[in-house]
Amino acid sequence: MLTAASLPETIPVFPLPGALLLPRARLPLHIFEPRYLQMIEDCMKTSARLIGMVQPRSGGVSGAGEGKLNHIGCAGRLTAFSETEDGRYMITLSGVSRFRLISEVNGFCPYRKFSVNWSDFSHDLGAAEADPRLDRAGFMALLKRYFCEEDLQTDWDSLGQAEDELLINSLSMLCPFSPEDKQALLEAPSLSIRRETLVTLMEFALHGGSDEDMM
Repeated sequence: MLTAASLPETIPVFPLPGALLLPRARLPLHIFEPRYLQMIEDCMKTSARLIGMVQPRSGGVSGAGEGKLNHIGCAGRLTAFSETEDGRYMITLSGVSRFRLISEVNGFCPYRKFSVNWSDFSHDLGAAEADPRLDRAGFMALLKRYFCEEDLQTDWDSLGQAEDELLINSLSMLCPFSPEDKQALLEAPSLSIRRETLVTLMEFALHGGSDEDMM
């Protein structure tokens, strides 16, 4: 188990639009770009084995790796790894804690590294959160309407039995929201607020809204 004292001051950062990682959740990734293959190999040599997932900001340089990034991301510990015959990596990151970017570390590394601050998110290292205000029946009814509208499939029995945090965080990660919406879900200060944000996004989609309408 990583503790606040054992979290490193500098971590590699993987900017990937729409890929949301949350504390205590798992994110599978398919790695094939040479610079990120190198990042995985370097990560496995460290004791913490942490990679920071960050959403690129609108207006950044698409695909260049040097564009603008959101200031808050979430670090995951590399907990599963396999290599394909053609040299690609299939990995799983297990969410540890959110962080705030401080400054980019310059050097000869092919991927981006940042100094980060963890202090605003110390509760991420604690036990799983509950959502005491969750109306599960109403939430599940909305979710079924949203999945039907988006033509999404799921195991409803397993979803209905999931603990609050697993239910809300899994949906936040998996639903096809925009990168800006994913960032809002990431930055939610509590599980209840994340669920409220999730409900707003699903209701907005059901009413045929667009991102411009929310501005």
